[in-house]
Amino acid sequence: MNMKKILITGGMGQVGSYLVDRLHENHQLTILDNLSSNTRSDFPEGVELVKDDIRSPVAQDLAASQDVIIHTAAQISVVRSMDEPLFDADNNVFGTLNLLEGARKGNVQKFIYMSSAAIYGNPEYLPVDEKHPQSPMSPYGVSKLSGEKFCTMYYQAFGMPTVCIRPFNIYSPRQDPSNPYSGVISKFIGRVKEGKSPIIFGDGSQTRDFVSVHDIVDMITLLIDDQNSNGQVFNVGTGQKTTVKELAQVILDIFDSPLDIEFEDWMPGDIKDSYSDISKAKSIGYDPKVGLKDGLQEIVDSIISR
Repeated sequence: MNMKKILITGGMGQVGSYLVDRLHENHQLTILDNLSSNTRSDFPEGVELVKDDIRSPVAQDLAASQDVIIHTAAQISVVRSMDEPLFDADNNVFGTLNLLEGARKGNVQKFIYMSSAAIYGNPEYLPVDEKHPQSPMSPYGVSKLSGEKFCTMYYQAFGMPTVCIRPFNIYSPRQDPSNPYSGVISKFIGRVKEGKSPIIFGDGSQTRDFVSVHDIVDMITLLIDDQNSNGQVFNVGTGQKTTVKELAQVILDIFDSPLDIEFEDWMPGDIKDSYSDISKAKSIGYDPKVGLKDGLQEIVDSIISR
């Protein structure tokens, strides 16, 4: 593996920080982060941290000097995007465009953009593949889709080697409890740890595709040197559906808890079912390895050891 100069935006966040852990021994890493969602207090020696914003001239100059850019930084709150759509677009659209313009001035070998399954909206069929209609239900989903379109356009118009991934429900010990995609896991674990029953809104039959951050990092690492992926978009999940009731029960089992699950009224606007078709990602070598119980056990162990 040739050592590359790699810029990881949002490198102090959930996905970015695990990428730093994975890549720092073999590459020259720079983190660009405004520390708005810092999940760690330290990072490996030899990694440079630039405290700045992805919309800044500094970010554009930094992008121009890299071999690889892995763009994970974003405004990720769906709720905030509904309240402040201009703020959301400024970060997710113009921030991405600023980095792309920087990369266009340099000689980037790969620009990897982290999109979201939120671009699909309410699924029309299952499992959701990359050709599924794109009908985002929030400004956040629209802004992530816009970033994708810019990346694909830069590949087609300027020949920039871009690739986009659409992660489904990412979870990890460093997840942000306020993130609605991982929030249900944090809430269930928090309640069971305190001896309280997990609360499900609805009957628990709604499905999601929960994917470990380690599998996301595997996919991104795979894409760094995969030239056949240029200009492409890939779902990244497990391809397995898990009901929210099953999720709660696994957490109860990990704690060896006798508690029952409590049920409340359905949340308005909640998507009933969503899980991914990952056959396209598998075709380039992606192979999700972390089972749900093992992934949740890792989170519980990290909480207990704090």
